[in-house]
Amino acid sequence: MSALAESTFAWEPITPRGVAAFARASFERLLVVQSILALVTAIVIVWLLTNGFFPTIDAAIRQLPDHGEIVHGELNLPDAEPRLLAEGHFLAFILDAKHTGQIRSPAQFQFEFGENSLLIFSLFGEAEMDYPPDQSFYFNRTDLRPKWGAWAPEILGLAALAVFFGLLLSWTLLATLYFLPVWLVAFFANRDLNFRQSWRLTGAALMPGALLMTLSILLYGIGAFDLIKLCFAFGMHFLIGWIYLFISPLFVRRAIPPEKKNPFIASK
Repeated sequence: MSALAESTFAWEPITPRGVAAFARASFERLLVVQSILALVTAIVIVWLLTNGFFPTIDAAIRQLPDHGEIVHGELNLPDAEPRLLAEGHFLAFILDAKHTGQIRSPAQFQFEFGENSLLIFSLFGEAEMDYPPDQSFYFNRTDLRPKWGAWAPEILGLAALAVFFGLLLSWTLLATLYFLPVWLVAFFANRDLNFRQSWRLTGAALMPGALLMTLSILLYGIGAFDLIKLCFAFGMHFLIGWIYLFISPLFVRRAIPPEKKNPFIASK
């Protein structure tokens, strides 16, 4: 690559040249771009929870009886006949005290409440969790509806904060882990990169994969992606990041060797 191949526009971490431009940019510039993407991802996650998951949880709570609880690892209900509490595209809640399997749902995650345990069905298989024998829980509409109404906004806020700061932290840790291989690629390709510049370039190289994952979550939320495609996209977002890590340094200008003085020319 020639020196003209290096971009000075460090705002678009989409192309390898755009990623390489962050090597010369400030840390603050990289942080701003990462924060924008982290914020967009947090918004997508909150949207997915609000529209895809929370309505089914709310509907399931509304279908619970007025009285009921889980005490000492046992579900106590006045009427424990098998029935579907609520069903959506992503979640389904089933009440089946004996786990007879009479009711199944096409939802991607199914939670079946039994007399002594909770069964979870998904693409990843089946898991059974016993109720804690030393704890008690409300399992009725009267108590859970107001609690869920109070918890739901807080859960959304905590989810947004966890996604935003979790992404920034993970990108920082991954950049610290990957910057040395990036520097080695630049060194053997005769590119002008020091350690700090390699770290910034590495941080930017993680953005295209993160953007793919955010778009995949959005497609999953609108039903264009199923759980299998989402898992495939999750693996691909790592692969894309690694590809950018090794290609982007090649768009940095070449290292210019220092001029050698002619020993036969006397210095003045």
